[in-house]
Amino acid sequence: MGLTSTVLAIDAGNSKTDVAVVTAAGEVLATARGGGFRPPAVGVPAALDALAEPVARAFADAGVTSVSQVSACLANADLPPEEEQLAAALHARAWGASVEVRNDTFAILRAGVTEPLGVAVVCGAGINCVGMRPDGRTARFPAVGRISGDWGGGWGLAEEGLWHAARAADGRGGPTALARTLPAHFGLDSMDALIEALHLGRLAYERRYELAPVVFATAEDGDPVADALVTRLAEEVTVMATVALSRLDLLEEETPVLLGGGVLTAGHRRLDDRVHALLADRAPKADVRVVTASPVLGAALLGLDRLGAREQALERARTHWESGG
Repeated sequence: MGLTSTVLAIDAGNSKTDVAVVTAAGEVLATARGGGFRPPAVGVPAALDALAEPVARAFADAGVTSVSQVSACLANADLPPEEEQLAAALHARAWGASVEVRNDTFAILRAGVTEPLGVAVVCGAGINCVGMRPDGRTARFPAVGRISGDWGGGWGLAEEGLWHAARAADGRGGPTALARTLPAHFGLDSMDALIEALHLGRLAYERRYELAPVVFATAEDGDPVADALVTRLAEEVTVMATVALSRLDLLEEETPVLLGGGVLTAGHRRLDDRVHALLADRAPKADVRVVTASPVLGAALLGLDRLGAREQALERARTHWESGG
């Protein structure tokens, strides 16, 4: 059966998907986890077919066949046309009477604040930033790579480290310990060996992402090239946050600025210290926090916001996830 005043919350990332069925009173009826959500790689129909599996399990456990509100925070929903396409595709699945699709960065932002007010910078494989106000105004970036002006994220940091290391090894660039530490991560003795392994596919393309922590470790050991990359990433995080605050007229107000994603929650001391110092200088009223709450909580809270749920309901849902539910 269907259940009125109930939210299907979806947080679908590139590597995993979490879903939950939550009542307007904030009671979590069921949760489920599935695989990654990658429409660019497999197409929208196949991506939604994969999403249907955890949704079906959550519906079965909750004893429902549909809900009143689908709140979907999705990776790869970077531009308004993509959000519209995905919202239409979700609506066609008849999981809920109303569907709202947002980029998954909004889930991290809403999970970290008690009301829909603040800015979040997420740095995982890539980098993104969003902001929101209770009146519905938002700030965001296309965040589709270099063509939209992006730099950073774990993937970008690894690629930049490889570039500097290769040039150091062959004499086109200045010296850097990255020419030793990057190949050593894979048990190789030179950049030539690493370049060959990556180019010929002996190392899977995706494994380049493993090199981001190596760049941080090399910076910690005092390498100036690696340290400059960490500083540049801190600058990018700060620029995105301050621009979003400015767009929302929040630069002069006490406002949460949330840091999320694997790179910004990993405790890289140099990066953390520089981000905090730069934000203290450029956005002194920002309340900088690291978000550790589950993003599906944010999707649920956004759905409950849409239903006009009471504060007690929001707190009940938050308590469920913060207590390890």
